[in-house]
Amino acid sequence: MPLTLSSDAPSLLIRKSAFERVGLSRAQFDDALNLTADEFRLEGGLIVIGPLVGEDTLTDLIAQLEEHGLVYYDDFFELSGNWPEWLTLFAMDARG
Repeated sequence: MPLTLSSDAPSLLIRKSAFERVGLSRAQFDDALNLTADEFRLEGGLIVIGPLVGEDTLTDLIAQLEEHGLVYYDDFFELSGNWPEWLTLFAMDARG
């Protein structure tokens, strides 16, 4: 089932296989970002973190993922959340 993406703040999309490959856990993100259940979602092979608020939250998170060996675009991707409210976007892993 596709995951809804926020139109008012960025979201980070991570391939579940990449997340697991480098040994990341949800607890690490919860501790660092104080996420709610709605801000860390998993469906199939895709993890969506967000909406992310705060000026440096997204850039800091991207830097941390890259420090763990994840590659931008191949393993994770950010969507700005910069589109009109009348447009709803959904994301899902292309492999099902």
